[in-house]
Amino acid sequence: MDVPARRGAHDGLNPSPNPSLNSQVSSNSTSSSTSVRASQDRALGEIFAEGGTLSSHISGYRLRPGQLEMARAIGQAIETQGALIAEAGTGTGKTFAYLVPALLWGGKVIVSTGTKTLQDQLFQKDLPMVRAALGAPVTVALLKGRANYLCHYHFERIKANGRMSSRQEAAQLRSIVRFAQSTRTGDKAEAMGVSESAPIWNLVTSTRENCLGAECPNYKECFVLQARREAQQADVVVVNHHLFFADLMLRDEGVADLLPVANTVIFDEAHQLPETATLFFGQTVSTAQLLDLTRDVLAEGLTHARDAVRWPEVIGPLERAARDLRLVFAQDSVRLNARQLAVDHPLFEALDVVDATLAELGKVLESQAERAESIEQCWRRAVDLRHAINDWRASRERMQQGTPPAGTEAVDEQIHWVEALGHSLRLHRSPLSVASHFTRQREGTPRAWIFTSATLAVRGDFSHFADQMGLQDVPAHDWPSPFDYERQALLYVPEGLPDPSSPAYTDAVIDAALPVLRAAGGRAFVLCTTLRALRRCAERLRELFEQHELPFPLLVQGEGSRSELLERFRALGNAVLVGSQSFWEGIDVRGEALSLVIIDKLPFAPPDDPVLAARLDALSRRGGNPFMDYQLPAAVISLKQGAGRLIRDETDRGVLMLCDPRLITKPYGKRIWRSLPAFARTRDGAQAVGFFDAAPVRMESGQSDPQEADTAGQPVT
Repeated sequence: MDVPARRGAHDGLNPSPNPSLNSQVSSNSTSSSTSVRASQDRALGEIFAEGGTLSSHISGYRLRPGQLEMARAIGQAIETQGALIAEAGTGTGKTFAYLVPALLWGGKVIVSTGTKTLQDQLFQKDLPMVRAALGAPVTVALLKGRANYLCHYHFERIKANGRMSSRQEAAQLRSIVRFAQSTRTGDKAEAMGVSESAPIWNLVTSTRENCLGAECPNYKECFVLQARREAQQADVVVVNHHLFFADLMLRDEGVADLLPVANTVIFDEAHQLPETATLFFGQTVSTAQLLDLTRDVLAEGLTHARDAVRWPEVIGPLERAARDLRLVFAQDSVRLNARQLAVDHPLFEALDVVDATLAELGKVLESQAERAESIEQCWRRAVDLRHAINDWRASRERMQQGTPPAGTEAVDEQIHWVEALGHSLRLHRSPLSVASHFTRQREGTPRAWIFTSATLAVRGDFSHFADQMGLQDVPAHDWPSPFDYERQALLYVPEGLPDPSSPAYTDAVIDAALPVLRAAGGRAFVLCTTLRALRRCAERLRELFEQHELPFPLLVQGEGSRSELLERFRALGNAVLVGSQSFWEGIDVRGEALSLVIIDKLPFAPPDDPVLAARLDALSRRGGNPFMDYQLPAAVISLKQGAGRLIRDETDRGVLMLCDPRLITKPYGKRIWRSLPAFARTRDGAQAVGFFDAAPVRMESGQSDPQEADTAGQPVT
């Protein structure tokens, strides 16, 4: 097999020191590039071919033309240190399509995923499989955020303290003690018997704020540092989007160590990047940070300066001020633009109290800072939190007056907003666009940038994603799914449902879904666009299952972790799972356990979302169409994710039930359903029910689309 030489770990990052060599390369660049590309194409053809390298080493592998085409496009982008936007439909095999050229020619590669689940799958399964098949001599490392690693310092402190809030936490601590004695990585995902989402992990892991750094007595054995050292030395590093952007922010402070030496950056599940980037290019301060500070002050004060002051009394005022700050908003869920708050709003009086208590706490901590490095760190955290809160207030006031904060170019570049969720209140400052921020990160050192996902385009149009990320000049391609959707699946849009704004809408959706659920034997996801709809769907399904004596186990988001619910769903075989946003993507249930996906409404973002509202307003002022240019494309991409849960393999069969009548009644409906795979389609409930007993029905060419069928009163099959 003719394989071009693999790029070195730092090749392409610095100009050649030899001027004559540079001249020679320049004069021969076109012919050399053509030759390398042809060599790459031949090599990839042999690797992906039937009976080729992958087929010989991976059981069940077979050639997928779209996968090979995608691999060639990525190989070209890597070779030219260019960028590529690549949409690959379900079943294309995009993971192998980017891993093969990355391992062969990518140099130092960062692969960033949307979730830790996909991150683990890449590291534990896909990468080893491809590396072994290619015989590629590359080293691989997995790197997660620091909250995923056991912290020796905080673990020993909690273990010495010994006071747990419940028997369950005491049992979990004993499990973590056993885990600490045997783990090599400290990754909490490896801890048996303690869920990754268990609150106790907050006590035995570190944050950027409470990490002692080089002053930590356990510095040399730190799991976070160990993971980062391995990542620095590896050829391929698997991270997630949150960690990638956290590293970018550290890079701006001059301490990042991943991106500067990377030749190739690959984003899988790239459709999540705009939201993640918005989070990291903005700033947030929360009551949770204030309460974390009080917890650490108490622990460190009692450990290192017990005789100095009455530490419970010292932290008491800040604890009360933080809780009172949250109680400014009585609702369970609040998201509002800070511009909506009057000058005399209770929030600002509560912030005054927080500021004063932070100042008093800071004085005490400063007086005891010499007693221990950890106390000095608590003092610095108090100072930083006070500065962050006052900076948010001052910046908001400048924006209110029409004066942008220092370093910004326009008044509408940022939005200040408030979020109250459960027991926490957060003050956010978010950029209205991350395009310029991300463009700056791509400039400078040449490297390849690959953006891939199953959902980046709306009917082949990538402009929504490209505009959000500042990638307007980047080539984009899509490779459709190889699955036979007309044979394997049916898109059912029920007739007779009320307007989605009707109070009776959710009940009507469940009533329409019941016959299909019965025919499918359960085996369904019910995906809701709001938590309110989720709760009502679950309540109504319980009533109907009991009333009709249907033996379908009902699993509801919030009644267990996502992984626990999915494990039970797969094991039961006839369950109905009701979920909201966290179940719309990143879920892979193959086979008959999932044969019906019901979506209650088109997933338009709530119009009262403060960041969305500000972005739409800015778009409108620039002469754009907020609905067609932003809201509709975003809804289509989200819908494609939800619909993508149904068919995960060429042997899967099932019904996608989209309940929103706007899919038929609104002019934009056709654009939405035509962005989905080519399902067979119907509006006839009897056909949807019959799908589970009959052979797949293939649409005849030239048949009407759903909107035309609705007008004519005829179903489409």
